[in-house]
Amino acid sequence: MQPAARSIDTALIEATVEALRRHAPFDRIGRKDLLWMVSRLSLVYFAPQAVILAPEAGVPQHFFIVRQGSIAGLDPDDVTPRWRLTAGEVFPLGALLAGRAVTSRYRAEADTFCWRLSAADFETLLSRSPPFHEACTRRVASLLETSRRQLQSEYAASAARDPLSQPLAGLLRPPVVCTESESLATALARMRDARVGSIVVTRDDGTAAGIFTLRDLRDRVAGAEVGRERPMREVMTHNPVSLPAEALALEAALLMARHAFHHIVITQAGKVAGVVSESDLFALRRLGMTGVSEAIRAAGSLAELVRAAADVRTLAESLVAQGVAAEQLTRIVSTLNDLITARLIELECSAAGIGAGELCWMAFGSEGRHEQTLATDQDNGILFPDPADGDSEAQRARLLPLARRINQGLAACGFPLCKGEVMASHPRWCLSLSEWKLTFADWMDGPDGQALLNATIFFDFRGLWGRSDLADALRTWLARNVPDRSLFLRLMAENALRNAPPLGVLRDFAVERHADAQDSLDLKLNGVAPFVDAARILSLAAGDQHTGTVERLRALVSLRRLDTAEVDAWVDAFHFIQMLRLRHQQQQAASGHAPDNFLQPDRLNDLERRILKEAFRQSRKLQERLRLDFRL
Repeated sequence: MQPAARSIDTALIEATVEALRRHAPFDRIGRKDLLWMVSRLSLVYFAPQAVILAPEAGVPQHFFIVRQGSIAGLDPDDVTPRWRLTAGEVFPLGALLAGRAVTSRYRAEADTFCWRLSAADFETLLSRSPPFHEACTRRVASLLETSRRQLQSEYAASAARDPLSQPLAGLLRPPVVCTESESLATALARMRDARVGSIVVTRDDGTAAGIFTLRDLRDRVAGAEVGRERPMREVMTHNPVSLPAEALALEAALLMARHAFHHIVITQAGKVAGVVSESDLFALRRLGMTGVSEAIRAAGSLAELVRAAADVRTLAESLVAQGVAAEQLTRIVSTLNDLITARLIELECSAAGIGAGELCWMAFGSEGRHEQTLATDQDNGILFPDPADGDSEAQRARLLPLARRINQGLAACGFPLCKGEVMASHPRWCLSLSEWKLTFADWMDGPDGQALLNATIFFDFRGLWGRSDLADALRTWLARNVPDRSLFLRLMAENALRNAPPLGVLRDFAVERHADAQDSLDLKLNGVAPFVDAARILSLAAGDQHTGTVERLRALVSLRRLDTAEVDAWVDAFHFIQMLRLRHQQQQAASGHAPDNFLQPDRLNDLERRILKEAFRQSRKLQERLRLDFRL
């Protein structure tokens, strides 16, 4: 059936432009290009059940924008619905960009009107409008950028109250400076007179050659008894980390947390404009990331670690509320949680007379992948060297009481005990290197349901404390042995494909009741798990040794010769769902509820719902790659 069509009159152009500007990416296209596009659109009608595009029709000849109604995407069998498009959404981007037939059947589910643009005009618009080109070729990333801008706007009103939301230019204090050739005595005198803890060492052109802080005075000068007349170039920290003045204070805070810095040099046009210290950034706040990490390292008791863990959660919730990117935030949360775990292990090992050379504490699951959110429990184990006398039982008996104290201490710090008992205090997960290899080999050679479940937890391990070389040896052994277990990998893939993304047809999402959340989505099980599982399987099959989901996906570009843009879309989609999880958990914590993963999509705004739909479609595409690779 040929749809009826009519040209849009000039009188309707302005109304059409305004209607399109309510939807991404048309809100970013320049007016001149948008008017050009609108003048070439036609409006077409499709009756309910009308097929708009099908694989057998060949390369599509038009680009469509849904104006009203809905369109379902079905498998080529014309029976199984896969997804649904509504007002403002576009199709078929992938087929037009690749010059191929569509892979799904597009069918109107109600009286549907679409704007239609010829394929030739679509190509012209791609070349005319960089924002449109980016939106089409980097679809998820473009939508995420729009969402980030929206989130920044929401928090703009609180910028005056929150230094982390301000540009660094607004927080600068004039720098105290000296030249490379001036003496240490001169620099110290200037620091004393200005009552500051740092001085920037500049070159003749005004750029930063180095920085000197009170920590340098303590560690580099006092201990070495360096003469006060030595030139600054000999005692300064060379090539200090710097940020431009227009960068957000949040970026400086992240750098400080990542590298344990206390001062960041700020530049304008490449020259020193000032210095920001951690105390500057957190003058209006109780906590600093570096301060929290130092408090953890200095903790001398479980009680102090309990307080530090509460500070970590408070800090993380604050960063979520400010819109920090999910990748950065999960890394910060995991890093600080690692510090808590490591310090607790140090305290307990010292009390038990057990040295770091006797064991490797391993992290599994989300902690092993550096992907912890605000709702996390314990998944850990112990790996110890093969005893010279072969008596693993004796060493296990010695380590298990230690592991029980550590697990209980972590529970006191706010990391609940694992309900499945995947903890180092369980004898099954306190093993020698040979025993771990045997355990993994048994799972791979006899892949029953429990073995497949264990693989989703234990195969994402990393050494957190102690003999990390043992964990490296186990990872190398696993990477060498997994690719040959084709049955095991195939069954893992089949198991992963049973967890389909929750895309609906009658509604945008296939919602269910979870705990007390009616009509909700499980963003952990049905949201991030499909990405995590597919990345794990494809990575293991390729013999890759990464454990993080994003690192695994990015490694597939070279290992399996995948398209970079395709992988970037998977990564962006994964990060968006992680961001929604974190925001949902932060909002629950702020309202006094225990954080969970059950989000009601009706609470999202239109843009977020659209990005979530696209993220789930990317999840489905990643699963299609898995299905293709294992011929399922």
